Amino acid sequence: MLQTAGAGGFVGQWLRSAIGLAPSYASAIGSAVTFVVVAAVLYVAGKAVVHPLANRLMERRGLDEHARNPLRKVVSVAIVAVAIGVAFAMAGYGNILVALATVAAAATLAIGLAMQDVLANFVAGVFIYTDRPFRLGDWIEWDGNSGIVEDISLRVTRVRTFDNELLTVPNSNLTDGVIKNPVAKDRLRVQFLFGIGYDDDIDEATEIIVEEAEKRDDIMDDPGVTVRLTELADSYVGLKSRFWIADPSRADFVKTRGEYVQTVKERFDEAGIDIPYPTRTLEGGIDVAGDLGAESFERDEE
Repeated sequence: MLQTAGAGGFVGQWLRSAIGLAPSYASAIGSAVTFVVVAAVLYVAGKAVVHPLANRLMERRGLDEHARNPLRKVVSVAIVAVAIGVAFAMAGYGNILVALATVAAAATLAIGLAMQDVLANFVAGVFIYTDRPFRLGDWIEWDGNSGIVEDISLRVTRVRTFDNELLTVPNSNLTDGVIKNPVAKDRLRVQFLFGIGYDDDIDEATEIIVEEAEKRDDIMDDPGVTVRLTELADSYVGLKSRFWIADPSRADFVKTRGEYVQTVKERFDEAGIDIPYPTRTLEGGIDVAGDLGAESFERDEE
């Protein structure tokens, strides 16, 4: 039988005395009204008070927007849970509340065993929020994939590839392996290997590579560009250029590198510096036995 203690009991007594309802109906209606009113009031009050307070705390902690969104959802769920729990108690549903807690505990255990992957992704999502290996708008690479992070939730991360495809990646995939975040810092080093011919002037080619880098505003002067001879290949001498760009994104990185390589190639052409490519020479011959030729001739005569 439902408990009649709490605010629900007072409402029931008022209904019996004011309207003259039967005790059983008055008790049930009073508990139900109390539950709805208390839950609604606590939910509205929680949204009005707790949410702004939580937002201020997150701002003081310096959390990024990608971390605030799921935390807001957690706060909303907590407000609903507290409102329902207090409403149950105020309505006098003590026995039902205990029973629901027992059922919820058993259901949680069963669901936990059946949803291990989901829980693993959830825990991985928590680690992503705390460790912050990447943020919204970052360019990341993992397991042969790459793209821009568009959304981070507690279960999955959504990444937009550079072919405009949307990848929904389980968070555990991003925490179990190695993630490359080229734009995590305020600058990025870019490398490119220029191949010149063995007969070309290495000093002249090096000077051209450095000059073209120093002309560009999107390439940093400090640290400056460096050029090193790194390869003596079959068909070329390899000069590797290393330079830095500030506040990088993938678009900036690709654009800067492409334009820089193009200007160096044009300067090489003007200076007569060759960019060789591999060549192959095939040699050989076919020997025809004299006996076979003579035998064929004799058969034709017959």
